[in-house]
Amino acid sequence: MNESGDVRVGIRELKARLSRYIRMVKNGKIVIVTEYGKPVGWILPYTDSIEDRLHAAAQAGILSWNGEVFRPAGPVAKVRGDKTVADIIIEDRE
Repeated sequence: MNESGDVRVGIRELKARLSRYIRMVKNGKIVIVTEYGKPVGWILPYTDSIEDRLHAAAQAGILSWNGEVFRPAGPVAKVRGDKTVADIIIEDRE
């Protein structure tokens, strides 16, 4: 285990003792899978809430998130006339 409480495990050890590491994940731990000492993946506890998943991913270092609600920006471009963007793309490909 490292200072953040995550568990690091090599692939061979994970294969040999998978049940043990799944129990850790069920108890809220994040298991970082390594190959030759370098991280190659992780096993995160499953949650139904997107907020919980984002927090778990942030805790694992996968992303950085300040917890604020995402507010999508408005359209970046507007199409002039009656054609849709899809129509213009198809026309351009022909």
